[in-house]
Amino acid sequence: MAFAARRAAQRGTAFHRCPRAEALAAPITCGKVSVPLDYAHPRGKHISLTVSRIRATGPKARRQGALIYNPGGPGASSMAFPEYAAEDAFRRVAAAYDFVGYAPRGVGRSAPLSCQRPSAYAKAPTSSPPHPTAAFKRRLVARARAYVRGCVRRSGRALAHYTTLNNARDLEVLRAALGQRRLTFVGASYGTYYGAVYATLFPGRVRRMVFDSVVNPAPGRIWYRDNLDQSLAFERRWRDWRRWVARHHAVYHLGATADRVLASYHTARRRLARKPAGGVVGTAQLQSAFLRTGYNDAYWDPAARALAAYLRGDPEPLAELAAPDPAEAADDENGNAVYTAVECNDAPWPRAWATWDRDNTALARRAPFETWDNVAMNLPCAFWPLKPGRPLDVGNLEAVGPRPRTGRVALPPVLLLSAERDAATPYTGAKELWHRLPGSSLVTERKAGTHGLWGGPNDCVNRHVDTYLLTGKTPGRSAFCAPRPEPAPLPEPAPLPESGKQPAAIPGTP
Repeated sequence: MAFAARRAAQRGTAFHRCPRAEALAAPITCGKVSVPLDYAHPRGKHISLTVSRIRATGPKARRQGALIYNPGGPGASSMAFPEYAAEDAFRRVAAAYDFVGYAPRGVGRSAPLSCQRPSAYAKAPTSSPPHPTAAFKRRLVARARAYVRGCVRRSGRALAHYTTLNNARDLEVLRAALGQRRLTFVGASYGTYYGAVYATLFPGRVRRMVFDSVVNPAPGRIWYRDNLDQSLAFERRWRDWRRWVARHHAVYHLGATADRVLASYHTARRRLARKPAGGVVGTAQLQSAFLRTGYNDAYWDPAARALAAYLRGDPEPLAELAAPDPAEAADDENGNAVYTAVECNDAPWPRAWATWDRDNTALARRAPFETWDNVAMNLPCAFWPLKPGRPLDVGNLEAVGPRPRTGRVALPPVLLLSAERDAATPYTGAKELWHRLPGSSLVTERKAGTHGLWGGPNDCVNRHVDTYLLTGKTPGRSAFCAPRPEPAPLPEPAPLPESGKQPAAIPGTP
């Protein structure tokens, strides 16, 4: 590891005009950083990570170096992050820092992974029953096995090296290649986990770190139990949306109670099972689209509008909301391949289908909305042919081996952000990491559930982040922010934010 970082520091990173494929305009520039495919053999095969950067806008005397961002996933890219330097929410920080984005290993044009043809991955319409039959479950298992075979066939021996540990090591090489003595990093969602792994492996290299919407890093929860927790939390957020719609029954006419709204949703499910909207929106596409209401309040009004219009006989708004975009099929398939490889390689998963069936059948009685879709996404890990790793004991600096003779290296204070009702990364995960990192500070957005807080509409949260990144000062051991304003029905449809299963995407979006 030290050899790879030293070599990266010597070589540096040359930034030039971005390739057309990145769709990034000047003054953003792009470069590449070479990292070992296998850190056990740092002089062996290398892969290139794509990197983007925009220089700090403030006077040189006030600049503080590079700020690297990761939006989560696993499988998400932050190549577009430098574009956010021009947004009002980020101007103060962008005056002090170069904004640096990158595509982690396997993502985008960074030695991309693939497990199946994008057209096959994006096939629609498909079905998604909340309580599947035995026959559907058999098809689920068959698809998972076939997907694993595709991963092995398309990626070969390289597949074993797409892990959280290697993502953290790559971050250390990137720090060195950028000429930074210590790392300033903001990670969201999964980015909080591999950022915390980095902080455990390289505490002396940490300058400042913000962990936004925190994954539970307890070794026993990575990743099977974290996904069970997530399915349960999404049920609560699904109920939050339905209650909100019910309060605005006069606008949407979907029901005056949360149960009535649910009945309207199930009416739509039954109709789509018989005749997909636009020929491509089946029950699986419906569920995936409405899952976004659990990620970001910005989806609440568009989802309610689309459902109401569909039940009135107009399928176009629902098709616009839920239909897969063929132009995004390759990126979506790539992101899912990386997600699968990292999560399956990171930790042991139950190998017996009976365990998955028992646990998720019981969970679906309490949380039917997301449970079986989460199973479908993660089930390849039951049949993964590679030996899984063991999750790092995050925060245990002794667990990673001997330290220099000068003794234990202290980790500087880091800042954690979490919403109390976050579904993708439930609040218990933030509290777990808070306890594991002595000196860390936890900023909680009360009674809110949007996933990804930095750069959003909560000025209290943004002030804490700005203060920390600009001065290093935290608000003490903990701080609380009032919730953002609840969404209001809009007079006309608003542009939709980006979203996905995980990640948190770019700051201020789900």
